[in-house]
Amino acid sequence: MAKKTTVSTAEDKLRALYDLQLIDSRIDRIRVVRGELPLEVEDLEDEIAGLRTRLERLEEEVDLVNQRIAAYKNQIEESNGLITKYTEQQNNVRNNREFDSLNKEIEYQTLEIELCEKKIRECLAQVDQKSELVVSSKEKVEMRDADLVGKRSELAEIISETQAEESVLTALSEKMSSSIEARLLASYQRIRNSAKNGLAVVPIERQASAGSYIKIPPQRQIDIAQRKRIIVDEHSGRILVDKELAEEEQVRIDTQITKAIAKAKKQ
Repeated sequence: MAKKTTVSTAEDKLRALYDLQLIDSRIDRIRVVRGELPLEVEDLEDEIAGLRTRLERLEEEVDLVNQRIAAYKNQIEESNGLITKYTEQQNNVRNNREFDSLNKEIEYQTLEIELCEKKIRECLAQVDQKSELVVSSKEKVEMRDADLVGKRSELAEIISETQAEESVLTALSEKMSSSIEARLLASYQRIRNSAKNGLAVVPIERQASAGSYIKIPPQRQIDIAQRKRIIVDEHSGRILVDKELAEEEQVRIDTQITKAIAKAKKQ
């Protein structure tokens, strides 16, 4: 089994770290292009799921109200049947007491019919209100579905355009990481994770670390240019490399990446 190859001199370590930074920065740029789309897609999916749940609940509520309307209508039919029955019985009563008793039953059933009719009107108003909500909810679901289709298509297009490059870069990043000693790699990752732009290794530009306006003392610049040890900027906490090394590695890594991507496309 082949042994893991690691860089040895301080300059080798600096070059390896900067190479890894260049590769990881290319991956970062791809993910920036992808932006918030994955989260937007996820949010839309969650929103649509919530809307569908609400729509189902509304439709169930409409069904329940319609069932109540049907029950009230049945009650009206039963009451009408009883009124007819009691009215016929009044024609055959033997005394006023029986007549009054039947008359009270007729009045009671008449009140039941009026109450049921009132309840039906209330239920119909609820059905109208909930039906409007059902229609508006369906329209909203359709709109969000269309948005989701568009976002998914946009995301799929971006992924298809960048997936091959990202896969190549990820493989190169893993390969480069394996050549760096664990302690140094851990430091690189810690600095990178704490930086908003993901930069852990930066060159000196205008006598300051890239992205900073605080000048580095001349003697420290000389030490960095000698590449005899790894030097960290005391202000930004980033690992520093000289501009010449950075330019050399930029050209070398760009060439390496271009060849790797071209090779991957042919396969």
